Amino acid sequence: MEPLVSVCIPAYNNAEYIRDTIVSVLNQTYRNIELIVVDDKSTDETADIVESVKDERLKLYRNEKNLGMVGNWNRCLNLATGEFVKLICADDMLDSDAIEKEAKAMQEHPEVNLVESDTRLVDVNGKKTGAFHRYRKSGAVDGTKLAKKALLIQNYFGAPVNNLIRRSALKETGGFDNSLTYILDFDMWLRLACTGKVYIIHELLNSFRIRNDSNTGVLIGEQQDVYNAEHRRLLEKHAILGRVHLSRFEIELSMCIRKIRNVAIAIYLKLFAK
Repeated sequence: MEPLVSVCIPAYNNAEYIRDTIVSVLNQTYRNIELIVVDDKSTDETADIVESVKDERLKLYRNEKNLGMVGNWNRCLNLATGEFVKLICADDMLDSDAIEKEAKAMQEHPEVNLVESDTRLVDVNGKKTGAFHRYRKSGAVDGTKLAKKALLIQNYFGAPVNNLIRRSALKETGGFDNSLTYILDFDMWLRLACTGKVYIIHELLNSFRIRNDSNTGVLIGEQQDVYNAEHRRLLEKHAILGRVHLSRFEIELSMCIRKIRNVAIAIYLKLFAK
């Protein structure tokens, strides 16, 4: 038997896109999947749309009260029972062979706790507008070294949709940090990377939808100071944890690079996002 893969979709007012996301998961060539959708008390038809999809692998949970992004993401992870776990935002999509290729890498490399692939950037209509490539090397790389480079230069780990997690490592590191509001996933990837190796697949195996009204779009497009402040907190947190050594100079260098990247991303959003 193939190991069970838990695919988790935290959802809140995603009626416009969530069916496409669900279909992309259920149409995987890798069949041993449980699909967990947790609706965070949406005020639109999100939960009804999920309920209308008939597949025994799909499980819908409805929160009695709104938990917010961090709380809902953590509830998704707590419900997962698979050996491997993938969290997908409710407007992103997987290519049909994404889980097959990522799970294969995880099975063949027991020292790897995180597998990631390249990401296709698409607009609200699903049209490709660009691509986000992971760290330049391929295959298994040292997770701690990659974590430091990611903190200094850029988030090589990307969005949840392109990462597959070994659940035993997830238990070791804990869930998403509820003291972080916007870059909680980056923090999670850093902690997971430091538990072992990261396997990098340089293939476009997923699609990340670029929207001005998404959390990332609003934040980088309109509230860069807030994002920059949280990035500094992330740097200082990991410097204190000690898994990644960061000097004061490296922290300030990372802040400089982050600010430049945020300006570039804001320009990209103005050109390609709606």
